[in-house]
Amino acid sequence: MTGDRAAEWLSLRRLGRSQVHVTDLSFGGAAIGNLFTEVSEDDARAAVDAAWAGGIRTFDTAPHYGLGLSERRLGGALRGRPRGEYVVSTKVGRLLEPGDGPAGRDPEGFAVPASTVRRFDYSADGVRRSLEASLGRLGLDRVDIALIHDPDDHGEQALREAYPALEELRAEGTVRAIGVGMNQTALLTRFIADTDIDAVLVAGRYTLLDRSAERDLLPAALGRGVSVIAGGVFNSGVLANPAAGATYDYQPASDDLIGRARRLARECARFGVPLRAAAARFPHTHPAVASVLIGARSAAEVNDALRLRDVDIPPALWDCLAAADQR
Repeated sequence: MTGDRAAEWLSLRRLGRSQVHVTDLSFGGAAIGNLFTEVSEDDARAAVDAAWAGGIRTFDTAPHYGLGLSERRLGGALRGRPRGEYVVSTKVGRLLEPGDGPAGRDPEGFAVPASTVRRFDYSADGVRRSLEASLGRLGLDRVDIALIHDPDDHGEQALREAYPALEELRAEGTVRAIGVGMNQTALLTRFIADTDIDAVLVAGRYTLLDRSAERDLLPAALGRGVSVIAGGVFNSGVLANPAAGATYDYQPASDDLIGRARRLARECARFGVPLRAAAARFPHTHPAVASVLIGARSAAEVNDALRLRDVDIPPALWDCLAAADQR
C-alpha cells in the first residue's frame, strides 16, 4: 500500500519478503461470521466501517467463519473501497459442501444454519477450489494473503500438497503472500523451516499467559524473515476480564489461570494500564510480530481495540509482568 493517504492508516509493516504491507492492528472476521452469537448485517457492516475509519487496512477471514458468512459480509463491506488500499487474508483447508438442509445449527460454534458442511481438504485441487469459492464470496479477483488453516491432523498433506499449490498461486498472482494459521507452534515452526512462506498466524501462543511461541516459533520466524501475525491475545477471554466464569482457549478457565491473570491485572494497575491494553500490545514486544489480530462484532468493539492500541505503556511494565507471572 502506497500513496498520500498512507498517513491516515495505522503503522504499516512488510509481511516477510512479500510486497504485502499489513497494518499493525488487523480486523479479525470470525465474530461477524456469528461466532457464538448472531450479529446483525448492520452491526457487521458498522464494525468494518469503524475499522476503516480507524485506519485498519488488514482484514482476516476464512470459509470456516460462519460457513462463508464472514467472507460474504467482509466482501460486501469493502466493496467500493479502493482495492489497493486494503489487504484481505483468507484461508484454505476446509471446503464448504451441501449439507442436509437448514434444520439444524452449525455444530462448530457459529450461530448460522447448518445448510452446508465443512470438509477438510489439503490437496492441491482442494486449495484451488477453496480459494475460488472464497473469491466468489468476497467478490474479489484476488486475495492478498492465503493461509493454510488448522492443518493439525493433516500436516504431511499440507506440506506436500497444499503448500506447493499456494506457492503456484502466489507465482500466478492470484495471491500475494502465503502462510499457515494455527493454535500450535510446532507445525508452524516446521513450515517456517521447510518452506518459503511469508507469514504465520499463531493464535493464543504468544500472550501474557502463554509465551510458548518464544521457545521455537518466534526465533525461527525472525531467522528466516517470516512475519508473525498474533491472534487470540486475550486467550478467548480471561485476559480481557479475569473473573469467575472466564474462558481460556474457549474452555472454562481454571482457578489457577484466573489467579495468574488477576496478578497481572494488579501489576498493570500499578502502572495505570488496563490489563486488556497490555494483553493487546504484548505481542508487538517481539520484532517478528507484524500485526496483532483482534476480532470484533460491532463498531464499539473496534473502537475499543483502537483505544487499547493507543494506551501509553511504560517499557518497565513488561519486565514486571514477566516477573509477576513467575510468582
